[in-house]
Amino acid sequence: MGKIILKFILTAVLTYGLAQVLPNVRLDGVGSAAILVIVLGLLNATVKPILKIIGFPITVLTLGLFLLIINVIIVKLADYLMTSFAVTGFVSTLIFSLALSLVTSVVDMIMD
Repeated sequence: MGKIILKFILTAVLTYGLAQVLPNVRLDGVGSAAILVIVLGLLNATVKPILKIIGFPITVLTLGLFLLIINVIIVKLADYLMTSFAVTGFVSTLIFSLALSLVTSVVDMIMD
């Protein structure tokens, strides 16, 4: 149980750091980053599988690159749901999504 909480805290802090470093990304604080991690987790668990099923033919045609667009949609949904988080522009959202995926993967590798 302690590992999960540590992963959560580390991911929230690194998400806040990403928001500070990347342009066109606004996050009000570490508390907002924690809420963002929860919202993104819920969206990834509920909405993302539906989008993957709907977008399967496009994903096959683009050799998987459409999954990046699905990640952008998930981040923009989180932006829409939260007032303390904002990302402006498609490219900024894509970069934030890729950086967040990379950071989360590194945290998972370190903690496991």
